[in-house]
Amino acid sequence: MLQTPEARLQQELARVFQAAAQQGHLTDPEALAARLQGVSPDVIVAWLQPYLTERRRQRIEQVLDGRTYTVVPVVEGLANTGNVSAVMRSAEALGYQGFGIIKGQVQKYKTSERTAQGADKWLDVWTWPTAAEAVPVLKAAGYRIVATALEEAEPIDTFDFTVPTALVFGNEVEGVSHELLAMADARCVIPIVGFTQSFNISVAAAIALYHAQRDRLARRGRHGDLSPEWKATLRAVFYLRSVQKAGVLLWERLQRSSK
Repeated sequence: MLQTPEARLQQELARVFQAAAQQGHLTDPEALAARLQGVSPDVIVAWLQPYLTERRRQRIEQVLDGRTYTVVPVVEGLANTGNVSAVMRSAEALGYQGFGIIKGQVQKYKTSERTAQGADKWLDVWTWPTAAEAVPVLKAAGYRIVATALEEAEPIDTFDFTVPTALVFGNEVEGVSHELLAMADARCVIPIVGFTQSFNISVAAAIALYHAQRDRLARRGRHGDLSPEWKATLRAVFYLRSVQKAGVLLWERLQRSSK
């Protein structure tokens, strides 16, 4: 993993307090986040639980059961923001929690809300300027780097996706960069039997990620594999992202507890 559970929760708390400050509801968001440093995710969940319906809480539990960090989709240098968002949407729908973006030559990255359908809200999104900065971080976290490519590549069904894997998809014109290919541990390809030489990037990613999910199910009987600690952390994150004005509600709770 690229973060500890504690760091991930603190990052989310900082986000909700900052959002509340920007909306004029409170001041000094950094101090508020610091007051909650070390508070367990179960406490955050208990404080926010009254503001969620039973149906929403059940849905969060179902999502958590299907989540994994073991396979991380990574896109490199995608100029079409709609494609980035489409890959995000497929990744989130199929239970992948981490999502990497290597900006490459793209000067400005943003998601398309219409295409993403809010998927980026539920993902841990990591960004790097270049492949040279991304690959060492991913490898240090224990991921092998598998780049999608058309040449010198093995069929995707020869790979074991229970092994921690960063699955990299390149841009719409040139594919994965030569720089990243040189650092990759392996290359994979989705076999094509028609005249068309390649899939659209968003389609290729959806096929590959669905295949990886099915491979994991076939090998181990389940796709989701969060540890209890990570499941508790993401439960708190999802509650924070599901409750409107979560930062204000936590601030009010802190005010009551300090009296």
